[in-house]
Amino acid sequence: MDDLRTAPTVGIVGCVLYLVALAVPYLLVETTSAVGAYYDSGALSPVIPGVFALVAIIVFAAGREGRTDPSVAAGAAIVLGLFIVGLTLLWATTVPVSLVLGLTESTLIEHHRWAVVVVALFVPLGAAWFARALRLF
Repeated sequence: MDDLRTAPTVGIVGCVLYLVALAVPYLLVETTSAVGAYYDSGALSPVIPGVFALVAIIVFAAGREGRTDPSVAAGAAIVLGLFIVGLTLLWATTVPVSLVLGLTESTLIEHHRWAVVVVALFVPLGAAWFARALRLF
């Protein structure tokens, strides 16, 4: 297995999964305005880390393909990944539980914010793996 290609691919997949996880409430909740309230109710909207995930996809791909110095790409991806996890965790801990429970009858939405945090962890893990494959640490 070629870690120099697999590790950034894991980071890219983690970013895509993060973006998909952000879209899940639109499938579970009947009204889109309720989803907007859900995302806006925390200290910081997870849409901001979603933008970071889009940037991280480009960083991972550029490092994997050699269009950017791989060590710079790995370092930038670690920073972006940590920001994604940190900001998502900040949002998940500040969303009022009463709002989450009132969104829909589906119990899946109760666990959504924590699932988003878990999925976000794949981004810095892929970046750290990439940095390790480059022997940066």
